[in-house]
Amino acid sequence: MNRRTFLQGATFLTGALILPSAGALAAPDAQPFSYDALIARAQKMAGAAYVPPLMPAPAVVQQINYARHGELVFRTQKALFSGQPDTGKEQGYPLEFFPLGMYAPKRVQMFLVEDGMASEIRYTPDLFDMPDDNPARQLPPDAGFAGFRLQEWYQADDWVRQDWVAFQGASYFRAIGADGQYGLSARGIVLNAASALPEEFPDFREFYIAQEPGSTPDTPVTVCALLDGPSVTGAYRFRMTRGLDRSKGVIMEIEAKVFLRADVERLGLVPLTSMFWFGEYGKGRMQDWRPEVHDSDGLAMWTGAGERIWRPLNNPDETRISAFADENPRGFGLLQRDRTFDHFLDGVFYDRRPSLWVEPITPLGMGAIELMEIPTDDEINDNIGAFWVPEGPALKGTTYDLHYRLHWLSDEPFPATNIARAIATRIGRGGQPGHVRPPNVHHFAVEFDRPSVMTQIPYGVFPKVVASASAGAISRTFSEPVPNGNVWRGNFDLEVSPGTVVDLRMYLELDGKPLTETWLYQFEAN
Repeated sequence: MNRRTFLQGATFLTGALILPSAGALAAPDAQPFSYDALIARAQKMAGAAYVPPLMPAPAVVQQINYARHGELVFRTQKALFSGQPDTGKEQGYPLEFFPLGMYAPKRVQMFLVEDGMASEIRYTPDLFDMPDDNPARQLPPDAGFAGFRLQEWYQADDWVRQDWVAFQGASYFRAIGADGQYGLSARGIVLNAASALPEEFPDFREFYIAQEPGSTPDTPVTVCALLDGPSVTGAYRFRMTRGLDRSKGVIMEIEAKVFLRADVERLGLVPLTSMFWFGEYGKGRMQDWRPEVHDSDGLAMWTGAGERIWRPLNNPDETRISAFADENPRGFGLLQRDRTFDHFLDGVFYDRRPSLWVEPITPLGMGAIELMEIPTDDEINDNIGAFWVPEGPALKGTTYDLHYRLHWLSDEPFPATNIARAIATRIGRGGQPGHVRPPNVHHFAVEFDRPSVMTQIPYGVFPKVVASASAGAISRTFSEPVPNGNVWRGNFDLEVSPGTVVDLRMYLELDGKPLTETWLYQFEAN
Protein backbone atom coordinates (compact mmCIF):
# COMPACT_ATOMS: atom_id res chain seq x y z
CA MET A 1 0.00 0.00 0.00
CA ASN A 2 1.33 3.43 -0.93
CA ARG A 3 2.50 5.30 2.14
CA ARG A 4 0.88 8.47 0.84
CA THR A 5 -2.35 7.03 -0.53
CA PHE A 6 -3.28 4.78 2.41
CA LEU A 7 -4.99 7.85 3.87
CA GLN A 8 -7.91 7.25 1.50
CA GLY A 9 -9.52 5.00 4.10
CA ALA A 10 -10.90 7.73 6.41
CA THR A 11 -14.69 7.95 6.49
CA PHE A 12 -17.56 9.83 8.17
CA LEU A 13 -20.30 8.11 10.14
CA THR A 14 -23.58 9.75 9.21
CA GLY A 15 -26.25 9.98 11.85
CA ALA A 16 -23.99 8.88 14.68
CA LEU A 17 -23.94 11.52 17.43
CA ILE A 18 -25.45 14.86 16.46
CA LEU A 19 -24.39 17.76 18.64
CA PRO A 20 -25.71 21.31 18.39
CA SER A 21 -23.81 23.56 16.01
CA ALA A 22 -21.68 26.40 17.29
CA GLY A 23 -19.28 28.83 15.76
CA ALA A 24 -16.51 28.16 18.28
CA LEU A 25 -13.86 25.48 17.83
CA ALA A 26 -15.55 23.36 20.50
CA ALA A 27 -19.35 23.55 20.51
CA PRO A 28 -20.71 25.05 23.76
CA ASP A 29 -23.41 22.38 24.04
CA ALA A 30 -22.41 18.88 25.03
CA GLN A 31 -23.83 15.42 25.57
CA PRO A 32 -22.86 12.72 28.07
CA PHE A 33 -20.10 10.39 26.93
CA SER A 34 -18.56 7.20 28.28
CA TYR A 35 -16.50 4.38 26.82
CA ASP A 36 -19.17 1.87 27.89
CA ALA A 37 -21.77 3.83 25.94
CA LEU A 38 -19.49 3.79 22.90
CA ILE A 39 -19.21 0.00 23.16
CA ALA A 40 -23.00 -0.26 23.30
CA ARG A 41 -23.31 1.88 20.16
CA ALA A 42 -20.77 -0.23 18.30
CA GLN A 43 -22.60 -3.41 19.28
CA LYS A 44 -25.93 -2.00 18.10
CA MET A 45 -24.39 -0.89 14.80
CA ALA A 46 -23.08 -4.42 14.19
CA GLY A 47 -26.67 -5.61 13.95
CA ALA A 48 -27.62 -2.98 11.38
CA ALA A 49 -26.73 -2.52 7.73
CA TYR A 50 -23.53 -0.69 6.91
CA VAL A 51 -24.06 2.91 5.79
CA PRO A 52 -21.50 4.06 3.21
CA PRO A 53 -19.57 7.17 4.21
CA LEU A 54 -20.35 10.69 3.11
CA MET A 55 -17.47 12.58 1.47
CA PRO A 56 -17.80 16.39 1.56
CA ALA A 57 -17.29 18.29 -1.73
CA PRO A 58 -15.46 15.46 -3.54
CA ALA A 59 -14.74 17.57 -6.65
CA VAL A 60 -12.94 20.13 -4.48
CA VAL A 61 -11.15 17.59 -2.29
CA GLN A 62 -9.70 15.79 -5.32
CA GLN A 63 -7.94 19.03 -6.29
CA ILE A 64 -6.06 19.06 -2.97
CA ASN A 65 -3.21 16.80 -4.05
CA TYR A 66 -0.12 15.93 -2.05
CA ALA A 67 1.62 19.24 -2.77
CA ARG A 68 -1.46 21.42 -2.18
CA HIS A 69 -2.28 19.52 1.00
CA GLY A 70 1.19 20.32 2.28
CA GLU A 71 0.41 24.04 1.95
CA LEU A 72 -2.35 23.74 4.58
CA VAL A 73 -0.67 24.38 7.93
CA PHE A 74 -2.56 24.30 11.20
CA ARG A 75 -2.12 27.51 13.15
CA THR A 76 -0.39 26.27 16.27
CA GLN A 77 -1.54 29.23 18.35
CA LYS A 78 -5.10 27.88 17.97
CA ALA A 79 -4.26 24.39 19.20
CA LEU A 80 -6.32 23.17 22.13
CA PHE A 81 -4.29 22.59 25.33
CA SER A 82 -1.48 24.80 24.08
CA GLY A 83 -1.82 27.26 26.93
CA GLN A 84 -2.50 30.01 24.39
CA PRO A 85 -4.96 32.64 25.74
CA ASP A 86 -7.36 32.59 22.75
CA THR A 87 -8.08 28.86 23.06
CA GLY A 88 -9.52 29.07 26.55
CA LYS A 89 -7.82 25.76 27.34
CA GLU A 90 -5.13 25.05 29.87
CA GLN A 91 -1.73 23.61 29.26
CA GLY A 92 -1.20 20.06 28.07
CA TYR A 93 -0.28 18.29 24.85
CA PRO A 94 -1.45 20.71 22.14
CA LEU A 95 -4.12 19.20 19.90
CA GLU A 96 -4.05 19.95 16.17
CA PHE A 97 -6.04 18.65 13.20
CA PHE A 98 -5.41 17.49 9.63
CA PRO A 99 -7.50 18.98 6.79
CA LEU A 100 -9.23 16.97 4.08
CA GLY A 101 -7.36 16.23 0.86
CA MET A 102 -7.10 13.88 -2.10
CA TYR A 103 -5.53 11.17 0.05
CA ALA A 104 -7.75 11.86 3.07
CA PRO A 105 -11.13 12.69 1.51
CA LYS A 106 -13.55 11.52 4.19
CA ARG A 107 -14.64 13.52 7.18
CA VAL A 108 -13.94 12.21 10.67
CA GLN A 109 -15.86 13.69 13.60
CA MET A 110 -13.84 15.05 16.53
CA PHE A 111 -15.10 15.56 20.07
CA LEU A 112 -13.55 17.12 23.16
CA VAL A 113 -14.43 15.27 26.38
CA GLU A 114 -14.48 17.20 29.66
CA ASP A 115 -16.09 16.01 32.88
CA GLY A 116 -17.88 13.19 31.08
CA MET A 117 -19.42 15.51 28.49
CA ALA A 118 -18.53 15.48 24.77
CA SER A 119 -18.55 18.63 22.62
CA GLU A 120 -17.98 18.46 18.88
CA ILE A 121 -14.87 20.26 17.63
CA ARG A 122 -15.90 22.36 14.65
CA TYR A 123 -13.95 22.93 11.45
CA THR A 124 -13.32 26.51 10.42
CA PRO A 125 -10.95 27.51 7.60
CA ASP A 126 -9.20 30.10 9.78
CA LEU A 127 -7.64 27.22 11.73
CA PHE A 128 -5.23 26.79 8.81
CA ASP A 129 -2.79 28.95 6.94
CA MET A 130 -3.61 28.43 3.26
CA PRO A 131 -2.54 30.25 0.09
CA ASP A 132 -5.20 32.31 -1.66
CA ASP A 133 -5.21 29.97 -4.66
CA ASN A 134 -5.42 26.71 -2.66
CA PRO A 135 -8.54 24.68 -3.56
CA ALA A 136 -9.20 24.16 0.17
CA ARG A 137 -10.66 27.67 0.25
CA GLN A 138 -13.63 26.21 -1.67
CA LEU A 139 -14.43 23.63 1.02
CA PRO A 140 -17.84 24.01 2.69
CA PRO A 141 -18.02 25.39 6.24
CA ASP A 142 -18.83 21.93 7.64
CA ALA A 143 -16.04 20.13 5.73
CA GLY A 144 -14.58 18.72 8.93
CA PHE A 145 -11.20 17.13 9.59
CA ALA A 146 -9.30 14.09 8.31
CA GLY A 147 -7.46 13.29 11.55
CA PHE A 148 -5.54 14.76 14.47
CA ARG A 149 -2.15 14.86 16.12
CA LEU A 150 -0.71 15.78 19.49
CA GLN A 151 2.30 18.09 19.79
CA GLU A 152 5.04 17.85 22.39
CA TRP A 153 4.26 19.25 25.84
CA TYR A 154 3.63 22.95 25.45
CA GLN A 155 6.66 23.93 27.57
CA ALA A 156 9.08 21.95 25.42
CA ASP A 157 11.19 24.10 23.10
CA ASP A 158 10.09 22.26 19.98
CA TRP A 159 6.39 21.71 20.67
CA VAL A 160 5.37 23.80 17.67
CA ARG A 161 7.49 21.74 15.29
CA GLN A 162 7.27 18.22 16.74
CA ASP A 163 4.20 16.02 17.08
CA TRP A 164 4.44 12.67 18.82
CA VAL A 165 1.29 10.83 17.78
CA ALA A 166 -1.02 11.05 14.76
CA PHE A 167 -4.28 9.39 13.72
CA GLN A 168 -5.19 9.72 10.05
CA GLY A 169 -6.68 7.43 7.43
CA ALA A 170 -8.82 4.29 7.93
CA SER A 171 -7.75 2.89 11.33
CA TYR A 172 -4.09 3.85 10.96
CA PHE A 173 -2.12 5.62 13.68
CA ARG A 174 1.53 6.09 14.52
CA ALA A 175 3.88 7.55 17.10
CA ILE A 176 7.48 8.61 17.34
CA GLY A 177 10.00 6.57 19.28
CA ALA A 178 12.83 7.47 21.59
CA ASP A 179 14.75 9.13 18.74
CA GLY A 180 11.91 11.50 17.85
CA GLN A 181 11.24 10.01 14.42
CA TYR A 182 8.13 8.58 12.77
CA GLY A 183 8.36 5.30 10.87
CA LEU A 184 6.03 2.32 10.91
CA SER A 185 2.31 2.46 11.74
CA ALA A 186 -0.26 0.49 13.68
CA ARG A 187 -3.87 -0.19 12.75
CA GLY A 188 -7.06 -0.89 14.62
CA ILE A 189 -7.79 -4.06 12.65
CA VAL A 190 -6.95 -5.94 9.43
CA LEU A 191 -9.61 -7.66 7.34
CA ASN A 192 -8.95 -10.05 4.45
CA ALA A 193 -5.35 -9.00 3.84
CA ALA A 194 -3.67 -11.23 1.23
CA SER A 195 -6.80 -13.35 0.85
CA ALA A 196 -9.09 -14.30 -2.02
CA LEU A 197 -11.38 -11.42 -1.03
CA PRO A 198 -10.58 -7.71 -1.45
CA GLU A 199 -8.94 -6.24 1.63
CA GLU A 200 -11.32 -4.12 3.67
CA PHE A 201 -10.23 -0.94 5.44
CA PRO A 202 -12.60 -0.08 8.31
CA ASP A 203 -12.44 3.47 9.61
CA PHE A 204 -12.11 5.26 12.89
CA ARG A 205 -15.07 7.57 12.25
CA GLU A 206 -15.29 9.42 15.54
CA PHE A 207 -12.63 10.41 18.07
CA TYR A 208 -13.28 11.49 21.66
CA ILE A 209 -10.21 13.23 23.11
CA ALA A 210 -9.64 14.02 26.78
CA GLN A 211 -6.81 15.56 28.80
CA GLU A 212 -7.37 15.77 32.53
CA PRO A 213 -7.33 19.23 34.20
CA GLY A 214 -4.04 19.82 35.92
CA SER A 215 -2.37 17.01 34.01
CA THR A 216 1.40 16.69 33.88
CA PRO A 217 3.60 15.45 31.01
CA ASP A 218 3.34 11.93 32.48
CA THR A 219 -0.47 11.96 32.57
CA PRO A 220 -1.89 9.77 29.78
CA VAL A 221 -3.96 11.37 27.05
CA THR A 222 -7.18 9.37 26.60
CA VAL A 223 -8.68 8.93 23.15
CA CYS A 224 -11.74 6.83 22.39
CA ALA A 225 -12.54 5.86 18.81
CA LEU A 226 -15.54 4.38 17.01
CA LEU A 227 -14.62 1.83 14.34
CA ASP A 228 -16.96 1.03 11.45
CA GLY A 229 -16.76 -0.89 8.20
CA PRO A 230 -18.82 -3.23 6.01
CA SER A 231 -17.81 -6.29 8.07
CA VAL A 232 -16.97 -4.92 11.51
CA THR A 233 -17.70 -2.35 14.20
CA GLY A 234 -15.81 -1.61 17.37
CA ALA A 235 -14.97 0.71 20.24
CA TYR A 236 -11.36 1.51 21.16
CA ARG A 237 -9.84 3.34 24.11
CA PHE A 238 -6.25 4.58 23.93
CA ARG A 239 -4.32 5.80 26.98
CA MET A 240 -1.17 7.33 25.50
CA THR A 241 1.84 8.36 27.57
CA ARG A 242 4.70 10.51 26.30
CA GLY A 243 6.45 12.30 29.18
CA LEU A 244 9.38 14.69 29.01
CA ASP A 245 11.93 11.85 29.20
CA ARG A 246 11.96 11.12 25.50
CA SER A 247 14.20 8.08 25.86
CA LYS A 248 11.04 6.28 27.01
CA GLY A 249 9.37 6.77 23.64
CA VAL A 250 5.57 6.47 23.55
CA ILE A 251 3.46 3.87 25.33
CA MET A 252 -0.17 3.21 24.42
CA GLU A 253 -2.47 1.08 26.53
CA ILE A 254 -5.35 0.00 24.30
CA GLU A 255 -8.68 -1.61 25.11
CA ALA A 256 -11.01 -2.64 22.30
CA LYS A 257 -14.30 -4.42 21.81
CA VAL A 258 -14.75 -5.63 18.23
CA PHE A 259 -18.01 -6.94 16.72
CA LEU A 260 -18.22 -8.77 13.38
CA ARG A 261 -21.28 -7.87 11.29
CA ALA A 262 -20.18 -10.30 8.53
CA ASP A 263 -17.95 -13.34 8.08
CA VAL A 264 -14.26 -12.49 7.57
CA GLU A 265 -11.82 -14.75 5.74
CA ARG A 266 -8.66 -13.46 7.45
CA LEU A 267 -9.00 -11.44 10.65
CA GLY A 268 -5.89 -9.68 11.93
CA LEU A 269 -5.91 -8.23 15.45
CA VAL A 270 -3.36 -5.82 16.98
CA PRO A 271 -1.85 -5.22 13.51
CA LEU A 272 1.42 -3.47 12.68
CA THR A 273 2.36 -2.06 9.25
CA SER A 274 5.86 -1.23 8.01
CA MET A 275 8.20 -0.99 5.01
CA PHE A 276 11.12 -3.17 4.00
CA TRP A 277 12.74 -2.66 0.60
CA PHE A 278 16.16 -4.24 1.20
CA GLY A 279 18.74 -4.70 3.94
CA GLU A 280 22.34 -5.94 3.95
CA TYR A 281 20.88 -8.77 1.87
CA GLY A 282 18.24 -8.76 -0.89
CA LYS A 283 17.78 -7.89 -4.55
CA GLY A 284 17.26 -4.17 -3.92
CA ARG A 285 20.95 -3.66 -3.20
CA MET A 286 21.56 -3.22 -6.94
CA GLN A 287 18.53 -0.95 -7.46
CA ASP A 288 19.46 1.96 -5.21
CA TRP A 289 22.62 3.77 -4.15
CA ARG A 290 21.97 3.38 -0.42
CA PRO A 291 23.23 0.30 1.47
CA GLU A 292 19.85 -0.37 3.14
CA VAL A 293 16.30 1.04 2.99
CA HIS A 294 13.72 -0.06 5.58
CA ASP A 295 11.56 1.14 8.47
CA SER A 296 11.88 -2.27 10.14
CA ASP A 297 14.33 -5.10 9.56
CA GLY A 298 12.73 -8.00 11.39
CA LEU A 299 9.84 -9.58 13.27
CA ALA A 300 10.69 -10.41 16.88
CA MET A 301 8.58 -12.92 18.80
CA TRP A 302 8.52 -14.02 22.43
CA THR A 303 6.48 -17.20 22.46
CA GLY A 304 4.18 -18.45 25.17
CA ALA A 305 6.76 -21.16 25.90
CA GLY A 306 9.46 -18.51 26.37
CA GLU A 307 11.42 -18.94 23.12
CA ARG A 308 12.91 -15.81 21.57
CA ILE A 309 12.68 -15.72 17.78
CA TRP A 310 14.03 -13.31 15.17
CA ARG A 311 12.71 -13.43 11.60
CA PRO A 312 14.50 -11.03 9.18
CA LEU A 313 12.12 -9.42 6.70
CA ASN A 314 11.95 -10.10 2.98
CA ASN A 315 10.86 -8.23 -0.12
CA PRO A 316 9.58 -11.25 -2.07
CA ASP A 317 8.62 -11.61 -5.72
CA GLU A 318 5.04 -12.41 -4.73
CA THR A 319 2.92 -11.81 -1.65
CA ARG A 320 3.64 -14.31 1.11
CA ILE A 321 2.06 -15.05 4.47
CA SER A 322 4.12 -16.81 7.16
CA ALA A 323 2.20 -18.12 10.18
CA PHE A 324 3.80 -18.83 13.56
CA ALA A 325 1.34 -20.84 15.66
CA ASP A 326 1.39 -20.12 19.38
CA GLU A 327 -0.64 -20.06 22.57
CA ASN A 328 -0.66 -16.85 24.59
CA PRO A 329 2.48 -15.26 23.12
CA ARG A 330 4.20 -12.92 25.53
CA GLY A 331 4.77 -10.35 22.80
CA PHE A 332 5.84 -9.62 19.26
CA GLY A 333 6.91 -6.63 17.24
CA LEU A 334 8.39 -5.18 14.09
CA LEU A 335 11.79 -3.83 15.09
CA GLN A 336 14.45 -1.64 13.58
CA ARG A 337 17.56 -3.21 15.09
CA ASP A 338 20.07 -1.59 12.77
CA ARG A 339 20.87 1.81 14.29
CA THR A 340 24.07 2.64 12.38
CA PHE A 341 23.71 5.72 10.16
CA ASP A 342 26.44 4.51 7.79
CA HIS A 343 24.25 1.53 6.95
CA PHE A 344 21.61 3.88 5.48
CA LEU A 345 23.38 7.13 4.49
CA ASP A 346 20.02 8.84 4.14
CA GLY A 347 18.79 12.21 5.39
CA VAL A 348 15.37 10.74 6.24
CA PHE A 349 17.01 8.96 9.20
CA TYR A 350 16.04 5.33 8.79
CA ASP A 351 18.48 4.68 11.63
CA ARG A 352 16.11 6.55 13.97
CA ARG A 353 12.86 4.82 13.00
CA PRO A 354 10.99 3.42 16.01
CA SER A 355 10.53 -0.23 16.84
CA LEU A 356 6.99 -1.25 17.79
CA TRP A 357 6.29 -4.01 20.32
CA VAL A 358 2.92 -5.55 21.21
CA GLU A 359 2.53 -6.55 24.87
CA PRO A 360 -0.71 -8.50 25.47
CA ILE A 361 -2.32 -7.62 28.80
CA THR A 362 -5.25 -9.98 28.32
CA PRO A 363 -3.92 -13.33 26.99
CA LEU A 364 -4.49 -13.81 23.27
CA GLY A 365 -5.26 -17.53 23.52
CA MET A 366 -4.65 -19.95 20.66
CA GLY A 367 -3.80 -18.66 17.22
CA ALA A 368 -0.85 -17.50 15.15
CA ILE A 369 1.32 -14.46 14.63
CA GLU A 370 1.17 -13.89 10.89
CA LEU A 371 3.76 -12.01 8.85
CA MET A 372 2.65 -10.57 5.52
CA GLU A 373 5.34 -9.62 2.98
CA ILE A 374 4.33 -7.85 -0.25
CA PRO A 375 6.64 -7.08 -3.18
CA THR A 376 7.77 -3.48 -3.54
CA ASP A 377 10.20 -1.67 -5.82
CA ASP A 378 10.36 1.55 -3.82
CA GLU A 379 10.36 2.87 -0.27
CA ILE A 380 7.00 4.68 -0.55
CA ASN A 381 5.05 1.44 -0.10
CA ASP A 382 4.10 -0.12 3.21
CA ASN A 383 4.66 -3.74 2.23
CA ILE A 384 5.00 -5.46 5.62
CA GLY A 385 2.26 -6.46 8.04
CA ALA A 386 2.31 -8.40 11.31
CA PHE A 387 -0.80 -9.29 13.29
CA TRP A 388 -2.45 -11.87 15.53
CA VAL A 389 -4.93 -14.29 13.94
CA PRO A 390 -7.07 -16.02 16.58
CA GLU A 391 -7.81 -19.72 16.17
CA GLY A 392 -11.14 -20.62 14.60
CA PRO A 393 -13.29 -18.97 11.92
CA ALA A 394 -14.14 -15.27 12.17
CA LEU A 395 -17.92 -15.46 11.81
CA LYS A 396 -20.69 -12.90 11.87
CA GLY A 397 -21.78 -12.18 15.44
CA THR A 398 -18.37 -12.96 16.97
CA THR A 399 -17.04 -10.53 19.58
CA TYR A 400 -13.36 -9.96 20.40
CA ASP A 401 -12.14 -8.39 23.65
CA LEU A 402 -8.65 -6.90 23.44
CA HIS A 403 -6.36 -5.31 26.00
CA TYR A 404 -2.73 -4.69 25.10
CA ARG A 405 0.11 -2.17 25.12
CA LEU A 406 2.07 -0.79 22.22
CA HIS A 407 5.65 0.28 22.97
CA TRP A 408 7.13 2.74 20.44
CA LEU A 409 10.85 2.55 21.32
CA SER A 410 14.30 2.12 19.84
CA ASP A 411 14.45 -1.47 21.07
CA GLU A 412 12.04 -4.06 22.42
CA PRO A 413 10.92 -3.24 25.98
CA PHE A 414 11.61 -6.70 27.46
CA PRO A 415 14.91 -7.86 25.95
CA ALA A 416 16.34 -11.21 26.98
CA THR A 417 19.48 -10.88 29.07
CA ASN A 418 20.68 -14.48 28.97
CA ILE A 419 20.88 -15.00 25.20
CA ALA A 420 22.37 -13.00 22.33
CA ARG A 421 20.26 -11.45 19.59
CA ALA A 422 20.66 -11.54 15.81
CA ILE A 423 21.87 -8.24 14.38
CA ALA A 424 22.68 -9.04 10.74
CA THR A 425 21.87 -11.60 8.06
CA ARG A 426 24.30 -12.01 5.16
CA ILE A 427 23.83 -14.22 2.11
CA GLY A 428 26.28 -15.12 -0.64
CA ARG A 429 27.66 -17.93 -2.75
CA GLY A 430 28.31 -21.18 -0.97
CA GLY A 431 31.37 -23.38 -1.08
CA GLN A 432 34.85 -22.80 0.19
CA PRO A 433 36.77 -19.66 -0.83
CA GLY A 434 39.66 -20.45 -3.14
CA HIS A 435 37.90 -23.47 -4.62
CA VAL A 436 35.46 -23.89 -7.48
CA ARG A 437 32.09 -22.76 -6.16
CA PRO A 438 29.45 -25.48 -6.56
CA PRO A 439 26.18 -24.57 -8.30
CA ASN A 440 22.96 -24.06 -6.30
CA VAL A 441 24.83 -23.68 -3.01
CA HIS A 442 24.21 -20.57 -0.89
CA HIS A 443 26.08 -19.38 2.17
CA PHE A 444 24.39 -17.82 5.21
CA ALA A 445 26.23 -15.83 7.87
CA VAL A 446 24.18 -14.60 10.82
CA GLU A 447 25.71 -12.29 13.40
CA PHE A 448 24.71 -12.34 17.06
CA ASP A 449 25.52 -9.76 19.69
CA ARG A 450 24.98 -9.20 23.39
CA PRO A 451 28.20 -8.40 25.23
CA SER A 452 27.00 -9.80 28.56
CA VAL A 453 26.58 -13.19 26.85
CA MET A 454 29.10 -13.39 24.03
CA THR A 455 32.11 -12.11 25.97
CA GLN A 456 31.67 -15.01 28.42
CA ILE A 457 32.63 -17.62 25.81
CA PRO A 458 36.01 -19.07 26.89
CA TYR A 459 38.96 -18.45 24.62
CA GLY A 460 39.35 -21.21 22.07
CA VAL A 461 35.77 -22.45 22.48
CA PHE A 462 33.48 -22.28 19.45
CA PRO A 463 29.72 -22.53 19.93
CA LYS A 464 27.84 -25.16 17.97
CA VAL A 465 25.70 -24.07 15.01
CA VAL A 466 22.32 -25.82 15.16
CA ALA A 467 20.70 -25.37 11.73
CA SER A 468 17.84 -27.01 9.84
CA ALA A 469 15.99 -26.47 6.56
CA SER A 470 12.58 -27.45 5.20
CA ALA A 471 14.20 -28.42 1.88
CA GLY A 472 17.69 -28.96 0.51
CA ALA A 473 20.80 -29.98 2.41
CA ILE A 474 22.83 -28.06 5.01
CA SER A 475 26.62 -28.36 5.22
CA ARG A 476 29.73 -26.48 6.39
CA THR A 477 28.30 -25.31 9.71
CA PHE A 478 30.76 -23.36 11.86
CA SER A 479 30.89 -20.38 14.20
CA GLU A 480 33.52 -17.66 14.39
CA PRO A 481 34.10 -14.49 16.40
CA VAL A 482 33.94 -11.12 14.66
CA PRO A 483 37.07 -9.12 15.59
CA ASN A 484 35.35 -6.54 17.83
CA GLY A 485 35.05 -9.15 20.58
CA ASN A 486 31.28 -9.01 21.18
CA VAL A 487 29.82 -10.40 17.97
CA TRP A 488 29.82 -14.06 16.91
CA ARG A 489 28.83 -15.32 13.50
CA GLY A 490 26.98 -18.55 12.77
CA ASN A 491 27.68 -19.93 9.28
CA PHE A 492 26.24 -22.67 7.11
CA ASP A 493 25.79 -23.62 3.44
CA LEU A 494 22.48 -24.64 1.87
CA GLU A 495 22.28 -26.66 -1.33
CA VAL A 496 18.85 -26.43 -2.90
CA SER A 497 17.23 -26.51 -6.34
CA PRO A 498 16.52 -23.16 -8.04
CA GLY A 499 13.03 -21.79 -7.42
CA THR A 500 12.60 -23.62 -4.11
CA VAL A 501 11.27 -21.66 -1.14
CA VAL A 502 13.02 -22.86 2.02
CA ASP A 503 12.25 -22.15 5.68
CA LEU A 504 15.51 -21.99 7.62
CA ARG A 505 16.12 -22.23 11.36
CA MET A 506 19.37 -21.68 13.24
CA TYR A 507 20.82 -20.79 16.64
CA LEU A 508 24.13 -21.08 18.46
CA GLU A 509 24.47 -23.54 21.32
CA LEU A 510 27.05 -23.86 24.09
CA ASP A 511 27.23 -26.80 26.51
CA GLY A 512 23.88 -28.05 25.24
CA LYS A 513 22.06 -24.78 25.98
CA PRO A 514 20.91 -22.05 23.54
CA LEU A 515 23.37 -19.19 23.46
CA THR A 516 21.31 -17.04 21.07
CA GLU A 517 17.74 -16.43 20.08
CA THR A 518 16.36 -18.56 17.25
CA TRP A 519 16.93 -17.11 13.77
CA LEU A 520 14.24 -17.97 11.21
CA TYR A 521 14.36 -17.03 7.55
CA GLN A 522 12.38 -17.77 4.39
CA PHE A 523 14.74 -18.06 1.43
CA GLU A 524 13.84 -18.34 -2.24
CA ALA A 525 16.68 -19.98 -4.16
CA ASN A 526 17.26 -17.91 -7.32
